[in-house]
Amino acid sequence: MDPSAESPPGTLPGEESPEMDLSHRFSKEELALLYQEVLYTILHRLGKPKQQHIGDSQELYSYVQKAFGMDAEEHSVIMQQVMELESPIYCLKATVKEAKGILGKDVSGLSDPYCLLGIQARGQEPAHPDHKKRMKAVVKDLIPEDQIHRTQVIKQTLSPVWNETFILEFKDVETASFHLDMWDSDVVESMRHKLGELTDLHGLKRIFKDARKDKGQDDFLGNVVVRLKDLHCWSDQWYQLEPRTETYPERGHCHLQFLLTHKKRATTSSRTQPSYTVHRHLLQQLVSHEILQHQAGSTSWDGELSSHASTVLYLHATQKDLSDFHQDMAQWLAYSKLYQSLEFNSSCLLQQITSIEYRWVQERLRPEQKAELAESFQSLLTYGVSLIRRFRIVFPLSVPRSKERLQSLLRVLVQMCKTKAFHELCTPSPDLTQMVSTALKSGTTEWFHMQKQHLKPMVKSIEENSKALSKLLQEVIEDLKQCQKIWNKLFSTNLKLNIFSIAYLELESLVAEHVQEQLHEVDSSMSRPTAESLFDLYRKLQELCQMRDSLPNRDGPLALSNFHQWFEEALPLWLQKAYTTTLERAQRAIQMDQLKPYGYHKHSTSTVDLSTCYAQVVTTWQQLNWPDPEKAFMIMVNLLEDMCKISLMYCKLIKERAEALSLSEQNEGEAANKLCIVVNNIEQLRLLMLKLPSQLDWAQLEQRTRGIIDPQQIQNALHNQLHSTVACLDHEVQDVVQALATKLEKGIARHIQELSSSSNTQKPEDSITPLMKFLESELQYLNEHLVQENFKSLLTLLWQHTLSVLSAAQGPQVPSVQHCQRLFCALKSLELCFHAEGCGLPLETLHSAAFQRLESHLALCSATSRKLIQKYFSNRIQQQLDTSSEKYGAVTIKALYRPLEQKLRVEVLNATNLIPLDSDAHPGAPARVPRGGGPDHPVQEERAAPPLRRSFRLLDPPREVPAGGGLSAADRV
Repeated sequence: MDPSAESPPGTLPGEESPEMDLSHRFSKEELALLYQEVLYTILHRLGKPKQQHIGDSQELYSYVQKAFGMDAEEHSVIMQQVMELESPIYCLKATVKEAKGILGKDVSGLSDPYCLLGIQARGQEPAHPDHKKRMKAVVKDLIPEDQIHRTQVIKQTLSPVWNETFILEFKDVETASFHLDMWDSDVVESMRHKLGELTDLHGLKRIFKDARKDKGQDDFLGNVVVRLKDLHCWSDQWYQLEPRTETYPERGHCHLQFLLTHKKRATTSSRTQPSYTVHRHLLQQLVSHEILQHQAGSTSWDGELSSHASTVLYLHATQKDLSDFHQDMAQWLAYSKLYQSLEFNSSCLLQQITSIEYRWVQERLRPEQKAELAESFQSLLTYGVSLIRRFRIVFPLSVPRSKERLQSLLRVLVQMCKTKAFHELCTPSPDLTQMVSTALKSGTTEWFHMQKQHLKPMVKSIEENSKALSKLLQEVIEDLKQCQKIWNKLFSTNLKLNIFSIAYLELESLVAEHVQEQLHEVDSSMSRPTAESLFDLYRKLQELCQMRDSLPNRDGPLALSNFHQWFEEALPLWLQKAYTTTLERAQRAIQMDQLKPYGYHKHSTSTVDLSTCYAQVVTTWQQLNWPDPEKAFMIMVNLLEDMCKISLMYCKLIKERAEALSLSEQNEGEAANKLCIVVNNIEQLRLLMLKLPSQLDWAQLEQRTRGIIDPQQIQNALHNQLHSTVACLDHEVQDVVQALATKLEKGIARHIQELSSSSNTQKPEDSITPLMKFLESELQYLNEHLVQENFKSLLTLLWQHTLSVLSAAQGPQVPSVQHCQRLFCALKSLELCFHAEGCGLPLETLHSAAFQRLESHLALCSATSRKLIQKYFSNRIQQQLDTSSEKYGAVTIKALYRPLEQKLRVEVLNATNLIPLDSDAHPGAPARVPRGGGPDHPVQEERAAPPLRRSFRLLDPPREVPAGGGLSAADRV
């Protein structure tokens, strides 16, 4: 446990609060008696030290002197007292557990083993230790009879089990040795009985051997000799049974357990208090010292005792002959009490309570021990629940491993309440889940009032109160997030409790009550700063309400269900603030805009700023998320009106800004540049406006207002208003594009005029070069600085203007062929230029009716006579091919009119598809020319398409004739 992790509220690390439990500390007299006990334990230590223990007694004296806080003089006085006390009676607690693989001495091949054991006060080594035939002394020969102990006889077995314990006293551990002899009990039996048990040849040999020995003499099975100075305080192992002679070297093994203990200890504590109580006090003192040592080094004690402390406690437990159960209980009592006053990891308690549960036998405890254990359970339960009640302060997430420490505490409490000891001693057993739930509720309320007091403003004003409320709500929201994401898993896993649900229901009610109290002080004529501070409060309440979606059960309304109604008076001020802020930022952005491209974009910085402002308006709408659908619709209408106003205002101001910058620079090229940026900015603004329905989620609003707001009203108030504003922006774009086009039209007209007046000797391709260079330069620049949509709009205007200029360039009189050729070449080149291989205007736009008329006329005027005649005849022939069959057939004629002679020469060439009138189904009609009554054409008999090649000359009065002097092609009529 980290320093200050579980200190009481308001207590600094290392300080003692008035409420801190100091019951683990002893009075000076109690400490002196306990110090006497530990010095006595070290002075009269027994057994060989284990590898992990301290063997040097002086080290142990130095350690306990520091642990007890004794100065040199105090240590000397108490040490002198200890040395003057009577030494204890040293005892060896030997347990003969079992044996295996022993010899079978009976006729049946089995034995009836028993053991004799005792302690030899002074060992005697054999005269010849290496002599293989040496005789080993037996217990009854070396030890007085009254000091010999005997086990029971186990009948007919080679693996006897005794589990018998004996207390053997001795005086000097250095010279004493433990002896055990194992014998086969021999009862006098008749020969008939022995023969009945005979099973093999070896049994027969045993019968003969028994016949030679004395009646009732037991057989020796082996012995064990152990020097006490070679024993640890506690040991448990198998020993090989040694033979008295080497006839049978393998005699099996015996399982022995040894414990070196004291009897009649002379210390005051040992004489007046139970052993486990003294041991618990000693453990308590040493553990306190260990914890304080770790705290001094700014580290957390993990429950692991030092080698010195472990050695002292091990010696004391063995000397006092404390059972494992009593040691576990002493450790539990000490640790559970220390946990309530010092900081260390509660996982140490889990091991102790698990051990108690494993070894629990209620009858092994005296009534006072039961009461003490029950009191420790209740005390730790009460303290643990109090820590859980204040878990936000005791286990803050800012301190490392707080989560693990709380989890450890919960596991200890849950495990403790599950044990048989707890249920048998603590009746009626408390409901841990209910206790923790109640504690969490009260702790949440306490934490809220503490935070409210902590955040209470020094200056009492509406604005300061609103800010304090917002900070308080932020703390509440952060706490609930921690409960949901971190703490909920711990409580759910260990106690099946949803701490988020408990905390939310408590805090939601407390927040609603507190906020309403504060808002009652706000009047309807609130100031703008007050309204702004209330907006932040509204957002925090909104976030808090949204968290209720995570509640497992949401039956019934909550205290904050209609919190938005508390802010209806502030809502108009919030909307006005949004409009004013956006307007001011837009105006400031225009004033700062130099109308230069922003980065890789084609628009300038003011459009970026305006986009940010609109995004903030969208965010404001999303943050409001007004629950009332009808009111939400009115808010949307208000926001849309404000953005439309700002958009139109922007168009006006950005054009004024461009004019101002152009006047200051006095550069026609830069003026065009500014216009390009202006048109791009307005186009970007138009795109922003078109995105509003999706960004503001009009579809969701229409769904919410279904059945409340008439759809036609929504169409008029939202969609129509937006479309009207977009149309205005489109008009603004067209105006600026038209202005750009006007600047270029003068150059195009000048170059076409120069083209028209150029010399006839110059090639058409050379004469149009200046025009094409001019367009290439200007259009390339505009393409780079205008967005694609605006550039195409500009191209459309320029194309229309170019066609009109080319049409006008023909002049009122008939132009020359060279002049028309130049214009026609210019037209075709301009068509390629404006199309730009598909990157410019589409062919459908280029090939307008005006273009087709102009192209056709220029093509005719620029052609030679030969080409015109060819074209004329080709057209006439095509007309004949396209002519459909007539009702009465067709006649092909060739006519020529001579104006001077006033004669029309008609040549009838042939006839086709004539109607058959004769009986033989062939036509026989003559050809008649009804002009001046000429002679009939001879009748061609029996032919549907007769060749009628005849010529006629007819007189005719003067009349208008086509230019060229007459008909020059065959007409089919």
